[in-house]
Amino acid sequence: MFIAIVQIPMAKRPRDAAVAAAGKSAPTYTALAAKGLLRKYYLNGDAGGGGVYLWESEAAARAWYTPEWEKRMEAAFGARPAVTYYDNHVVVDNEAGQVRVEGENS
Repeated sequence: MFIAIVQIPMAKRPRDAAVAAAGKSAPTYTALAAKGLLRKYYLNGDAGGGGVYLWESEAAARAWYTPEWEKRMEAAFGARPAVTYYDNHVVVDNEAGQVRVEGENS
């Protein structure tokens, strides 16, 4: 698995505004399941907005975060997003009561 963290310098939104904005964009990310997006967490805080994305692979993540995507985000939010990439080899999932290691069956 692969994680991308997108950070956008912007003011923290009130909860209702953050939820409404996420609701509008959620269909875009639901559709990305076919392109390898496993999960997205929306971020809203004093340091800005953005998301934590769990992808099937690095290639899937990098295929989404293109220069065209960056231009769309900058136009939408008035600030350039920063994307940081991470390999994700181990997940502690307390909800499922599992520790999953990439490439191993649980």
